Amino acid sequence: MNGETTQAIGSVAEDRPHVRANAHISSRALLPWVAGPAWFVAALLTWRWPDADDFPDTDILAGVFAGIGVALLAAAAVRRLSARGPWMIALGLGLAAWEVAQAKLLLLPRPFFGTPQDLLDVFLTDWKRLGDSLLHSLGLLAVGYATGATLGIATGLGLGRSRRFRYWALPFVRLIGPLPPVALLPLAMVLFPSNWLASEALMTLGSGFPITVLTWSGVAAVDPAYYDVARTMGARDRFLVLRVALPAAMPQIFVGLFMGLGMSFVVLVVAEMLGVKSGLGFYMQWAQGWAAYPNMYAALLVMSLMCTGLVTILFKVRDRILGWQKDGLKW
Repeated sequence: MNGETTQAIGSVAEDRPHVRANAHISSRALLPWVAGPAWFVAALLTWRWPDADDFPDTDILAGVFAGIGVALLAAAAVRRLSARGPWMIALGLGLAAWEVAQAKLLLLPRPFFGTPQDLLDVFLTDWKRLGDSLLHSLGLLAVGYATGATLGIATGLGLGRSRRFRYWALPFVRLIGPLPPVALLPLAMVLFPSNWLASEALMTLGSGFPITVLTWSGVAAVDPAYYDVARTMGARDRFLVLRVALPAAMPQIFVGLFMGLGMSFVVLVVAEMLGVKSGLGFYMQWAQGWAAYPNMYAALLVMSLMCTGLVTILFKVRDRILGWQKDGLKW
């Protein structure tokens, strides 16, 4: 009898991990179906709870929340929401909490803190100016970052491959590269004939320095045996640089590209606020000057989406170019 009891207890203990695993799987399967109702709750609170003041577009905002809830239910039905389900729940409940705290109860001081209705109203009424500012920022960023990346990779290759080039170029890299580009903004405004050129030069400097250093590091770390094998097969210096050094250093180069992109974002905002009379940074400064804080928050949101989108694109490019090293990538 004792043996049978012990065996039964052991079988129950063995089944417990399976029970926990099944419960965990069932809870993960239910989470996508909770995302839609969370947004329905936000829509219901927005629509039925009276506003504490005369806020614009309350009914439109409730419709937007309800539409997102329907879209999330459709995504859950086709099993496309399993990974993003918890985030969508948190976002829906967070917007509902913001709506209640500010639009219904006025818990935060105005006009410094707006409501979701205020933010939606900016996108509905001022989308042309926001879109124009976004295009100007993208144009300024594209030229400066592309120039910095090109010069950074070329300089890094020269530092890693040529002793004579390293002798003459390294002092300039050490002297100018570590300087914060923002500190050079007053000097750049004097040296260059236009604010646009000054901003592009500072963005080139800010993005080019980390790309230069990491390209140099990657080229210097290439196994000399690769060069020996290529020379044995008759390769010339150009082949060694473009087909041996550059591909081998590419993981380090992409680290520098990510760092340079982050520095470009910083220089972009500062340049637009202080010199260039267009772009998202200029729009934010204009909104702050007129105490139009919802416009400022809308510009911040657009800028965040722009930066996130560009980083995502760079990740896609990295995965495509470094597909042959996919198993070795840890970031």
